[in-house]
Amino acid sequence: MARGYSFLAKPCPPGFTPSRFIVHSFLSVGRLHLPVFGLFAAAGLMAAMVLSQRTARWARVDAGALWDAGMVAVFSAFLLSRALLVAENFRTSLTHPLLVLELPSLTAAGVILTAIATAVYLRRRRLPLLRVLDAAAPCAALLSVFLEMGRMADGRREGMPTTARWAIASRFGQVHPVEIYSTIAWLALCAALLGLLRLARRAGGTGAWGLLLGGLLLFVTDFFRLPSELYGTSWFDRVQWFALILVTSGGLMLAFGPAARGRAGRRSGNAAALAGKDIGDAL
Repeated sequence: MARGYSFLAKPCPPGFTPSRFIVHSFLSVGRLHLPVFGLFAAAGLMAAMVLSQRTARWARVDAGALWDAGMVAVFSAFLLSRALLVAENFRTSLTHPLLVLELPSLTAAGVILTAIATAVYLRRRRLPLLRVLDAAAPCAALLSVFLEMGRMADGRREGMPTTARWAIASRFGQVHPVEIYSTIAWLALCAALLGLLRLARRAGGTGAWGLLLGGLLLFVTDFFRLPSELYGTSWFDRVQWFALILVTSGGLMLAFGPAARGRAGRRSGNAAALAGKDIGDAL
């Protein structure tokens, strides 16, 4: 049977403050307790890795090397995020180490450090970064689908209060089913990126659109989530600042990357062809 608890329902360790309403649900099989969200996350990782073997062919990247890069990214995310969690709650980790290590810990800073570590690995393996990004973009969207499904199955209700007819019940009252919004949006983005990857002619285009649209998705849906800091004074939530970085990166790649140079080259070629045709007609 499923069992859950919340850190807001019992005293927190000294020096530790939860950044968001956290709920953990477990599937109990005898003495074995399996976290529901962790099961969905593991299934999402496997689905993304399997999909990467197909997207690697479309992006013209070695499938085996892309699988290895994916494993490096997974282990880097786990280790670096845990290291950041321990560093941010060092005193608490000394007195309650298991409690701190059980917390969800993948943050924006952890994602950025994971991206840097993965980029270093790709550089050492001499893999084309832009083509790897193209192949990874639909896989990341698919993983996000499973993560949102895991939040739903976990019993989390992170939506903002609302009076909409489709609102769901939570301890904060009637709230937006933001997990459902995000699941549908990420699934649509995954399908769109797969279609774009199959039609792409130059490296970097699919990855750039993935960063841009994925960042916009994060930015917009976060307005329907409870803020990370309930009494913060920042204009945007931390997730939204991270989303703006993604949007900016994707926009710069579309404006100045190989795909943009390819479009400029095609326009120049078309203009030259038209000019040659006009000269030929005049002669």
